[in-house]
Amino acid sequence: MPPEWKDRRRERDRRVLAGYVSGPAAPVEATARALAKAGTATALILVEGISDQIAVETAAHRRGRDLDAEHVTVVPIGGAHALGRVLGELDTRVLAGLCDRREAGIFRRGLGPARTHVCVDDLEDELIRAVGTDVFAALIDAQGDLGAFHTLQSQPAWRDRSVDDQMRRFLTSGSRRKSRYARLLVEAAVDRDVLPEPLDDLLSNA
Repeated sequence: MPPEWKDRRRERDRRVLAGYVSGPAAPVEATARALAKAGTATALILVEGISDQIAVETAAHRRGRDLDAEHVTVVPIGGAHALGRVLGELDTRVLAGLCDRREAGIFRRGLGPARTHVCVDDLEDELIRAVGTDVFAALIDAQGDLGAFHTLQSQPAWRDRSVDDQMRRFLTSGSRRKSRYARLLVEAAVDRDVLPEPLDDLLSNA
């Protein structure tokens, strides 16, 4: 990749991910930041990772809500298996949780079924289905990532897979890419009034 392309990609990531941590220590730092804010919150939403936090906060903002003003804090816990530890540091202000289907049991045991909102299979799948592959392809093109996506499609392991599978793999192949597209896909979903049901329900009850 030419140096100028790398520079443009860094600048694009910086704009889209402004206000969020990135890098190897990002999961730990993001949890620490959110827990620090939790002390003044009146309600808490627990999610698995930073991309989920970005999705929830972007959806709320796009719908005209100010979670900070409402004293609602979204806490990325660093994976479902950290739920017990994080709950031990919090109190009954936990309002709800958002998780992937494979982690639903952990969240339901920790938060209860009524407060657990489950994505099938995960939030990435939900968002791709909600906006459709054509819209996602347009986003990939607009972000200058079409070449990278076509490279993935040509790989032997992915050549014969469905476009949905290819797109999900492309989306989850890097933490920064996953976080960046979480914001872009949620914005597209809200603008088209097709926000995935688990995310919609979460915000409706938060």
